Amino acid sequence: MRRHTSLKSQTSLRPMKRSSSSPAAAVEFPTSPQSASGDGMLHYAHSEHPLLQVTLPELFTCGGCKEYGAGRRFACAQCDFQLHDFCAASPPVLNSHPFHGQHQLVFHAKPKSAKGGISWPRCDVCGKSSKGFAFRCRACSFQMHPCCAMLTTEVHFPAHPHALRLLPAVSTMGAGSGAAASCGECNKKRSGRVYRCTVCEYHLHAVCAKVFINGLQANGIPTPQRPSTLGTAARLAGQVVIEFIGGLIEGLGEGVGEALVQNIARGRCVSRRRIQQP
Repeated sequence: MRRHTSLKSQTSLRPMKRSSSSPAAAVEFPTSPQSASGDGMLHYAHSEHPLLQVTLPELFTCGGCKEYGAGRRFACAQCDFQLHDFCAASPPVLNSHPFHGQHQLVFHAKPKSAKGGISWPRCDVCGKSSKGFAFRCRACSFQMHPCCAMLTTEVHFPAHPHALRLLPAVSTMGAGSGAAASCGECNKKRSGRVYRCTVCEYHLHAVCAKVFINGLQANGIPTPQRPSTLGTAARLAGQVVIEFIGGLIEGLGEGVGEALVQNIARGRCVSRRRIQQP
């Protein structure tokens, strides 16, 4: 796995130029185009230092959405703060987004509070936890990451020669649907929306499709696997139980040993008394 990069250690970096006449330089959401201009920006998520747009091959964690990325980003030259380019250019609202066209989606810089302080709310597209920047619906509970907002209902990815179409959200939960088929990338079954090939039976998780958006695939970086919160909690609980039982057994062992010594001493005293009796 590649290490996270710090812009402070890069002495030869130059900011990428952004030109309004260059369509490839603009970050576009499916329904609400939004782009930055100039060599840098002052972003409200990091107002103390300007951010420069650079391209680096190393893995990083976005300070906005808290997800991984590589390649193009906005980075601070004075500290380690970095943003995906699409997070930095997130518009305040998305109107008629293909994934949730019935309601307007509003951008939120802070996540919803974790349930019980343990479980974070989940993105309705990829199924992963939403711990930072997100688009949320005020009329219902729908929400999604900025990276997921960059996806569309029909995509063409290098991983497959045919067009992939997003299955309806209801279908991904039912038997015989995309949820029941293994993903062509990770070969697993998991929650979240699923793409299906328009020609063959190839399926692709929306969460697996994100590597074509966040720069990981382009830079040859496999998606890092974070340990499960429940798994970590279970391991810690198991360790505590084992230590408790070990201590209990050790205590019992000491108690049994003391009891044996006391019984032996008592037996010797009784034997001496019997010997001394006429």
